[in-house]
Amino acid sequence: MEDYRIVADEISADVEAGRLRPGDRLPPQRRFARERGIANSTAARVYGELVRRGVVVGEVGRGTFVRAGRPPLETALAEPGGATVDLELNFAVLPEQSALVGKALEPLLRDDVLTAALRPGSVSGSKQARDAVAGLIAKDGWTPEVLFAGSGRQAIAAAIAAFVPMGERLAVEAITYPVVKALAGRLGVQLVPIETDDRGLIPEALEAASVRALYVQPTLHNPLGSTMDEARRVELAETVRRMDIPVIEDGIYTFLRPEVRPFAAYAPERTVFADSMSKRLAPGLTTGFLAVPAEWTERLAAAVRSGGWVAPRLAVEAATRWITGGTLETVERAKRLDAAERQRVTAERLAGFTLRADPQAYHCWWELPEHWRAETFVAAAARRGIAVTPAAAFAVVPGHAPNAVRLAVSSPPLETLAAALDVLAGLASGRPEDAGVD
Repeated sequence: MEDYRIVADEISADVEAGRLRPGDRLPPQRRFARERGIANSTAARVYGELVRRGVVVGEVGRGTFVRAGRPPLETALAEPGGATVDLELNFAVLPEQSALVGKALEPLLRDDVLTAALRPGSVSGSKQARDAVAGLIAKDGWTPEVLFAGSGRQAIAAAIAAFVPMGERLAVEAITYPVVKALAGRLGVQLVPIETDDRGLIPEALEAASVRALYVQPTLHNPLGSTMDEARRVELAETVRRMDIPVIEDGIYTFLRPEVRPFAAYAPERTVFADSMSKRLAPGLTTGFLAVPAEWTERLAAAVRSGGWVAPRLAVEAATRWITGGTLETVERAKRLDAAERQRVTAERLAGFTLRADPQAYHCWWELPEHWRAETFVAAAARRGIAVTPAAAFAVVPGHAPNAVRLAVSSPPLETLAAALDVLAGLASGRPEDAGVD
């Protein structure tokens, strides 16, 4: 029997040599097996290996296609690239905010204050810092304990490490934040995809799974843009209580919907709320924090310390001043207006297409026309200097990605964003062969 890796090497070589081009469809597995004279099970392993290598991507109900560019997880985790218009990474920095942020730091530059801030940091931070963050996120009597980490990603990593031992299972939405996929791989944790609908994660689907914890994005889900309604949050809270599992709530976009109560307010005794300053202020200001039940404080603190994820004291002190001095509130208010305007422009320029987006979000989910495949569309957009993210970057199960892309609309100037969306609309209205990527 021919080793499946040898066959996968041959297909990879065909892609590298250009004999198979981005967007080309591989035969159905049974036909591939017949043509190669191999068992159906071997063909399945070949396709699985090609997906693992990032050579191909599977699209639900459509087949397996040669990928365009770098593997989707690398795409989602990449640093800003050379694209003229970046609709891939979602970092909003408003023109006027630098002056506000800088002014709030002036008292920190006094010798005595700066000397204290340069000392080693701690997971718990100062009482003033804890109170500032608690006041920022507390809702309707929910007043959690607060811990600090170097970034939101580190806060999430610490929460996963605290509750899910190596080799165990973590439930996530079937389409989820790509960084969680990477963190799970490094921590030796298996992700279990849970079905969602327009209201968010489906509690009945979660209850049917055997898992140690749940990671969930109930507010402005990335990438789908959905926000879980109150009835669904109540139902999910009852479900996790019956299952007796902890919940890791990713609250990174909650500042754009301040009227929505965090899920943690519905199940405060078993929810860890993770957030950071990176979206609220800027990507270079990544101080992260964890809002936790009092009885879990030491458990989470130990996870932060053991991972080497303690936030620098200077960063925590700066964040505290931005919160207490009103700078953060001013910037967040401006960003909510900015996000709404960008969504208005996006809806206008992509009218007639199938978009899923919250009118207050900085991203949207675009279900592409049938004649386009996500990977091919990404390649065509890249040829025009526009970077977008394929659905495969967010799919937990390789080969089960919808035919969609995520557009991150926060970074370009509004005029540039509008022009880029016009280009993408023109692409989507045409045929792949006209774009030179058939």
